[in-house]
Amino acid sequence: MSSSIGTMGCSSSVADRRSERVIRAAILIQNWYRFTMARLEMRRRYSLSIFQSIEYADEQDQLQLSNFFTFMLDHCTHPDSVSHIFTSPSVSQVVDEGLYLTEFEKKIDVPDSYYGPRLSFPLTVEDANALLHAFRNEQLLHARYVLQLLYETRRVLKEMPNITHLSTSYSKEITVCGDLHGNLDDLLLIFYKNGLPSEQNRYVFNGDFVDRGKNSMEILIILFAFLLIYPNDLHLNRGNHEDYIMNLRYGFTKEVSKKYKDHGQQILCLLRDVFSWLPLATIIDSKVLILHGGISDTTDLDFLNALERNKLKSLMRPPKSVRDRQDQLKERIPTTRPSKHTAGKTQHISLSGSAEPSGSNLPPDPALKEWKQILDILWSDPRSQNGCTPNKCRGGGCYFGPDVTAKLFERYNLKMLIRSHEFKPEGYEISHNGKVITIFSASNYYEEGSNRGAYIKLNPELIPRFVQYQVSKYTCRQNLRERVGTIESSALKCLREKIYAHRSELTSAFAQYDLNGTGRISVNDWAAAMESVLQLELPWRMLRSQLAQTTPDGEVDFMSCFYDLKIGQPIKEVQPALVETLCRYRKDLEIIFNVIDKDRSGLISLEEFGQTWKLFASHLGIDVYDESLDKLVLSIDYNKDGHIDFNEFLEAFHVVHRLEKKVNS
Repeated sequence: MSSSIGTMGCSSSVADRRSERVIRAAILIQNWYRFTMARLEMRRRYSLSIFQSIEYADEQDQLQLSNFFTFMLDHCTHPDSVSHIFTSPSVSQVVDEGLYLTEFEKKIDVPDSYYGPRLSFPLTVEDANALLHAFRNEQLLHARYVLQLLYETRRVLKEMPNITHLSTSYSKEITVCGDLHGNLDDLLLIFYKNGLPSEQNRYVFNGDFVDRGKNSMEILIILFAFLLIYPNDLHLNRGNHEDYIMNLRYGFTKEVSKKYKDHGQQILCLLRDVFSWLPLATIIDSKVLILHGGISDTTDLDFLNALERNKLKSLMRPPKSVRDRQDQLKERIPTTRPSKHTAGKTQHISLSGSAEPSGSNLPPDPALKEWKQILDILWSDPRSQNGCTPNKCRGGGCYFGPDVTAKLFERYNLKMLIRSHEFKPEGYEISHNGKVITIFSASNYYEEGSNRGAYIKLNPELIPRFVQYQVSKYTCRQNLRERVGTIESSALKCLREKIYAHRSELTSAFAQYDLNGTGRISVNDWAAAMESVLQLELPWRMLRSQLAQTTPDGEVDFMSCFYDLKIGQPIKEVQPALVETLCRYRKDLEIIFNVIDKDRSGLISLEEFGQTWKLFASHLGIDVYDESLDKLVLSIDYNKDGHIDFNEFLEAFHVVHRLEKKVNS
């Protein structure tokens, strides 16, 4: 009996030990899994931070470029070479109010070889379905129909108020969509999941339909077609990218010119007018305010509803009275020539939400108020801190806190603000104690797998329901580690290019900490130098292992930041400093040259090139390398006809990642 009991006790003890080991192993696996997932999430977050910081820095560059166009008009020997981008389109460019739809039929022939949709006005649901089918199959709508559609869209938009008022009593729900940015697949997926617009299925699209993606034109055509069919059930708000100067930088102008070579300029001119007539905001049941960007402490909905919205074709180019006023303010504020660390940085006085200092003693300017009111609602972002401060990351609009939201809600008896304008990894974000919702509908915005898109369903009780989605072409074949690796690799590539373009400034900043000339500095000093030059507000200490090498004693070999990068083609004629400068401003120069190239030949005269470069350098306060630049330009004028192919010229100044080149070869 006792022997039996002993055996049982021994078996029980063994089983307990086994159970203990299993539990221990499970805990270890669980801890490893949590640690792995936490590291992946950390990598994903800092990658998205890199993308967003570079995006906002690029917006500052765009504001600076817009200032340059104004500067160029004042100083250029041939101002007509750039003035056409600011002047109102002429009758010959088919935006004249007196034209009828039949005029397009007389002037633009549709050949028998065209197999795309053939539209007749007024449009029907069958026409809209034909467009959807054609665009799914990557067909283009003929230019004649595009111009007719835009002409009709402008006619309808002109009858609409600045602020549209809707009621949920006419339908069960209203769907609100955010930025699409040329991603046609997202729009098609929204319609697939949520149904096409109709009297029973109402939509509000909250701006930024265009730029960045490759199908902005198709998105506009679809939205405008449904607007014409259901003008009371599909509503469009203007975004900060419905702006012809923004379109020069972010791809829409190039997309239209490429798709519609013969009539691209006519389409762009008409779109400039159409964008200016888009409503500024939508209010649902007098309680929910929907606008693209945000608000400021001076936002006045009554004033916004009364102004002439179409006067401002571009917020990047303030009215002349506003520019003159800013010049007067600059004269009163002592300024110094930009240093090498500040040259080319955006002067925030230009598009700031609070551009005028108190006590300026300048008389009130109605044009300034109109411009600032629209600027704030299209460019501003919410923040958790109270108050209203200039949005220095973007260079335009402001940051508004919960107190600013509460004040506006109290004044107009509102309960919710729905806005877009800002990338969100999950497609939406709730802030200001549930009073502000950001909705972002472009999935895979930075990179395949980088984020979900989302839209909002609002019921009659005005309770928001969020629907998330993600267009998956390749990511469904990847596991989480591979998806994060793809996003991280793309983000770091963009950041390294930014670093290389500021090589001289960074080297000088590093040298200030390297007093003994060792080529090594502490991680803290390296991080401080990186932020002082690039001003991206990134977690540099965390990123150090991806960007620079360390010595055995833990110091950073700061020149290793540049080891794996070089300029695309070796150019003997150019000083390294000039190469870096041209590399940094490559995108700006491409826009400027394309503006000057009115006949779209891709060629620019040596005289125009030299004058443009010197003006650009003077405007940014950077050194001009005359002799070196002259040698370079002459060397690229291969046939010695006094012109250069500027696309070929700029291609010489893109950054190549050496390691990637080895892998790809």
